[in-house]
Amino acid sequence: MNLTLGQKLFRTKSAERAHEDSQAAHGGGLNRTLGLFPLTMIGVGATVGTGIFFTMVEAVPKAGPAVILSFLIAAITAGLTALCYAELAGRVPASGSSYSFAYATVGEFAAFIVAACLLLEYGLAGSAVAIGWSDYLNNFLQNAFGWEIPAHLRSPMFVSDHSNLSVHSGNFNLPPVLLVIMCCILLIRGTKESATTNAIMVVIKLAILTFFSVIAFSGFDINNFHPFYNTDNSKGFAGMAGVTAAAGTVFFSFIGLDTIATAGEEVNNPRRNVPIGILAALVIVTLFYLLVAVAAMGAQPAHLFEGQQAGLSVILQNVTGKAWPALVLSAGAVVSVFSVTLVTIYGQTRILYAISRDGLIPKTFQKVNPRSGAPVSNTLIVCLVVGLIAGLVDSTFLWDMVSMGTLTAFIVVSIAVPVIRAKQGPDAEHGFRVPFGPYLVPGLSIAACLYIMKDLPPATYRVFYIWMAAAIATYFLYSVRHSRLNKKS
Repeated sequence: MNLTLGQKLFRTKSAERAHEDSQAAHGGGLNRTLGLFPLTMIGVGATVGTGIFFTMVEAVPKAGPAVILSFLIAAITAGLTALCYAELAGRVPASGSSYSFAYATVGEFAAFIVAACLLLEYGLAGSAVAIGWSDYLNNFLQNAFGWEIPAHLRSPMFVSDHSNLSVHSGNFNLPPVLLVIMCCILLIRGTKESATTNAIMVVIKLAILTFFSVIAFSGFDINNFHPFYNTDNSKGFAGMAGVTAAAGTVFFSFIGLDTIATAGEEVNNPRRNVPIGILAALVIVTLFYLLVAVAAMGAQPAHLFEGQQAGLSVILQNVTGKAWPALVLSAGAVVSVFSVTLVTIYGQTRILYAISRDGLIPKTFQKVNPRSGAPVSNTLIVCLVVGLIAGLVDSTFLWDMVSMGTLTAFIVVSIAVPVIRAKQGPDAEHGFRVPFGPYLVPGLSIAACLYIMKDLPPATYRVFYIWMAAAIATYFLYSVRHSRLNKKS
């Protein structure tokens, strides 16, 4: 049967078919090797540390001490969306996260746009985190050996100050590229090995952040919280405007929730474990973010955060007057932030795998190595792109771009909840359900996401529109003709 263009744009892939595809691919596709604990650690590994280790430098100059409210707003927004993710993950237990949820509810074209947002989110998150890792590596080398990486080998070629782009020929940021290569090697060995390594690094990370909080609280000064809100309005960030802008910057730190959902096809008993993993990760993330943010703000005046490299290490050194606490924290960051990069690259490859299996991008991305059970070609391509961006570009715009992609995906996930309940009806198999009906929590989630998005920088919107235009062109030039649903219609 020939479908009209309108019918092709809004055709859906049922949740039952998504689950059947997952089972059908089981022999030559991804393997179910993840239990609840390593799954939860994947979510924690993608979140805890990223916002705390790096984005305080970006967020505090916007919000001042009220950055604590920024983390709280981001956590509430993520919590509302997490409830939506938890229900959808039980109803559509397949790889692809919000892409798969959108395909099962609002149609193929919207799903492809969500996929583009996810690719933006994960690709730039991997690059941005790898760039920040470089600062902690250099701080560790300075404190441990009195040696630092040459400036031209830890500086990007393309640098932006939010309005102008400058080119520094001869510069290349080598450490983040090496980090991406190490992640690539581990990921092509297989998911189970990667998840075990990640879980170990997450435990180290939580221990290091606890260590930081204990020492930072020893230098706590309540005067650092006055004035509570940013009073400098030269950049439009005074009062709650700064709090909201900072919330947009730190919000990308909650993409670990989305990462758990990308693993739906590799999880044992996904209808039970994915929802529990999402909610458990959210609780752990929120507690540690607030703990470290309060400790950091109490130990250092807000104006010192701007432009500060390896900020948490510097805080410990200033509080104690000794180098060894900074050395311990930098070493922990070097090890633990590895897990953030590892998990974001992992999430990127699994989303590409799901899109490719649906025929919307070339088959290269769905080929799985029979020995390791990993999509090797997919992983190599992702790591090449992430590594190049990390080596050549600074992170000025990356944080906000990641938040934009994340928030857009979260909005679609929230819309999908009432749609899928209506489609499946009351007799459908389900586990966790969003409380208070299908409209209240998803509606609040959408409103919270839009509230944060409104204060993202204009440059972020311009780049996002260009990326969306490229995604739409790709869909109409390639995807709509190669879709598996198109071939079976």
